[in-house]
Order: sequence, then structure tokens, then C-alpha cells
Amino acid sequence: MTVANGSEPKDPGRDASRENEELPADAPKSGAEGPTVSDLAAGYAEKAGLHRNSAGHVDMLKSAGGVQGIAESILPGLVFLVAFTITRDLTPALIAALAAAAVFTVVRLIQRRPLTQALAGVVGVGISAWLANTTGKAEDFYVLGFFTNIAYIAAMVLSIAFKWPVAGLLFGFVRNEGLEWRKDPERLRAYSLGTWIVVAVLALRLVVQVPLYFMGEPGLTALATTRLLMGAPLYILGLWVAWLVTKPAPQPSKPSSSAD
Repeated sequence: MTVANGSEPKDPGRDASRENEELPADAPKSGAEGPTVSDLAAGYAEKAGLHRNSAGHVDMLKSAGGVQGIAESILPGLVFLVAFTITRDLTPALIAALAAAAVFTVVRLIQRRPLTQALAGVVGVGISAWLANTTGKAEDFYVLGFFTNIAYIAAMVLSIAFKWPVAGLLFGFVRNEGLEWRKDPERLRAYSLGTWIVVAVLALRLVVQVPLYFMGEPGLTALATTRLLMGAPLYILGLWVAWLVTKPAPQPSKPSSSAD
């Protein structure tokens, strides 16, 4: 007997048993199994600020926030420098920097994109403006970055000391290694070295910028310029070098078994 669409009626019991017989034990299951390890790795990396491209490598530009994210980190400081250079007045320069940071928040609202980065930028610029306004020194607009760098350096050095290097926690998930790399002394050393590279980038910022800060207003232009150059561009370079240094050695291909 056939049904309306011309097919034979199905025996549910027979079909279910046939599916169980024909499906290999190791076949991937769909639907209700939840996210794969790859999905979890991508989600963890994204929350940590890292993104990977279709080839499975870190997308350096996107990890730095993309073009818009880089602009959000650069323009408020640049606007402050230009406004202060023109007016030689701290108040309008600080207002201009805050306005630039606020504009990016409005843009993200219009784009319906996450506001986390833009709001963090507004808070950071707000604290910087408050410090500079409180002391009356334009160079104090940049002092918050010094303490941020010191905090990151301390956290990363501690992560190496406790054998949980930050580079491993980030890159390990991007590479779908999870935490298995901690069981391999060679991978642990590689990720420790990668973390030291990021520490070196942060330390270099301090070595270059702190002396310029203590020069006072005469060093303001140089301080602002190095802050821009050693911000996102240097971060991307350091991230890329750390990624290359921690690249796992290629595994020899296994010969196919003739018994199969």
C-alpha cells in the first residue's frame, strides 16, 4: 500500500533498528550534542579579545578591535593632543577628548554593536581627563596607561611563575589544544616564552614613555606620539611574534593501515 505521496508506509520499529545497525559507533551526532570543542575555543578566544580566521590562525587586526576598535583607542588621545597644542588650554582639550570617545559610543549604538569596548574607552578617557584636570598637568592625561601596563605585566609574570602562562590560555584555545599543552613541558616553555614577549612589549612602553612623562609639558608631544605608535600597532606586532614563537612543531603523518 502507498500513501498519498507515493511512498511506501514506514515501519517505525524496523527503521529505528536499521538506523542503529547502519550508523557507525564513532559517527558524529547532530543536533542535541551542543557546541563542539572548536566552537568553545572560538568563543573563549573571542571573549579574551582574540579572533581566528578561516585558516585557524589569529586574526591580528580583528584581535586589536578591527579598524574601528583601533580608531577608538587612538583618536581620543590624538584629539586631546591637537586641541591642547592649538589652544594651550587644558579644559577644551579634555572636553574634546571626551567628546571623541562619546562619539564612538553613539556610533556603536547606531550600528547595534556591543558597547563594551567603547564604554571602556569612555571610562578610561574620563579617568584620564579627571587626573589631568585635578593636577593641572596635560601630561597626566596619559598616566593611567602606565598603571595599566604595570598591572598587566605583574599578572603575566605571575602566570608564568605559576605555570599558567597567559599566551597558553589564549592561544591554546585558539589552536584547539584546550589545556592539554600544560602536560607537555616543551609546549609549556613555548607559551611561557610567548608570554614573555608580550611582557617585553608592555615593558618597552614604560621604558620609552615614562622618561617623556617626567619631562613635563616639553615632552608631551613625544609622549602622545609614542603612545599612539606603541599602542595598537605594537600590540599587533607583539601578538604576531608570540603566535609564531608558540607555533607547535608539525606532527609526522601517520601511515595508513593496510588492514583497513
